Amino acid sequence: MRSARLWARLLGVEQAVVERVCLDQDEQTLVVSVRPRKGVRRRCGRCGRRCPGFDQGEGRRRWRALDLGLVRAYLEAEAPRVCCPEHGVVVAAVPWARHGAGHTRAFDDTAAWLAVHTSKQAVRQLLRVAWATVGRIITRVVADAEASRDRLAGLRRIGIDEVSYKKGHRYLTVVVDHDAGRLVWAAPGHDATTLGRFFDALGQARCHQVQLISADAAPWIATVVAERCPQARLCLDPFHVVKWATDALDQVRREVWNAARKHGQGALARELKGARYALWKNPGDLTAHQRAKLAWIAQVNDRLYRAYLLKEELRLVFTLKGVRATVLLQAWLAWARRCRIPAFVELAKAIARHRADIQAALTEGLSNGRVEAVNTKIRLLTRVAFGFKSPEALIALAMLSLGGLCPPLPGRG
Repeated sequence: MRSARLWARLLGVEQAVVERVCLDQDEQTLVVSVRPRKGVRRRCGRCGRRCPGFDQGEGRRRWRALDLGLVRAYLEAEAPRVCCPEHGVVVAAVPWARHGAGHTRAFDDTAAWLAVHTSKQAVRQLLRVAWATVGRIITRVVADAEASRDRLAGLRRIGIDEVSYKKGHRYLTVVVDHDAGRLVWAAPGHDATTLGRFFDALGQARCHQVQLISADAAPWIATVVAERCPQARLCLDPFHVVKWATDALDQVRREVWNAARKHGQGALARELKGARYALWKNPGDLTAHQRAKLAWIAQVNDRLYRAYLLKEELRLVFTLKGVRATVLLQAWLAWARRCRIPAFVELAKAIARHRADIQAALTEGLSNGRVEAVNTKIRLLTRVAFGFKSPEALIALAMLSLGGLCPPLPGRG
């Protein structure tokens, strides 16, 4: 094998000619001079179209390549500019790097793979780059991957939710494909305008193909879904409905506790304060002490115990699902309306307003559980992404890790 071909294989350079190799002893760097082959010269760096030359640009430039052994390696080549009919004057494309990058494709793909599969410290130490640089690299890799595939194709059942990524009420709106189990879209913000951008990207024709959408009861989600996907059934997430009941139960507990304190029943108030977890937990998860606490509540305060039973019966509705669940929901609503517990009377009104969406969740068996799992992983990624300069870098990392866009390691794909 000729030495030029050997160097090209070692550096992962395709469609290029290696002209010379120099080792800088002082800086311990290897500089490899290359030039693109004739068939890939004078192409627009953004669209790849063959274009007439414009000028020689700013002369020769370097791209960081993967280290060779113990030394850093760089590719060096001319960087002429071309005049593209669509994009104007741009730097000509080179086959070994993405447009606007300071690193080779092999370096970018390796950094993206390591960012998904290893720790932040491992990426920085192994590649000898700053973490902010990794953020720019993965943003570039994801943009390149999205240009070559359509992540929004074939969506039929999706979940929509928001997740906090930074202090100060900074949120991302995320969309997950229930069938593929993948994150398909995310953007900063949690309002109707942000969600509207997703449906803009989806397009009118594909909006009409969406059949089911799971979400919480946020009004801005329901409004946009009704406007952009009127044929889709909105399924209200059961977890959020049960959480409403848990909040109502806790409100009743606080009212009973405050009444006990007001009437000088200190011992009763202390016992009620310690009963919070016994009232919150599912019956199957209760300890012996907590079961005894519930039995004590049934004896000393009928109102609080009825509130607990109302919460548990509503939870049972979502355990059954289907027609049986629909019938039980109707019975629960009748009970809650006449229970004479204000918190649960108001809850019954709220559930009645969202009844169509709740029944859709019961009959279709769809919840936001998969979306919440993705949100949990995004929260973990926010810790990894600490130091990135923009939410776009965090979104890119999430797309690599949870959206199926992570490239294989060079030479192994």
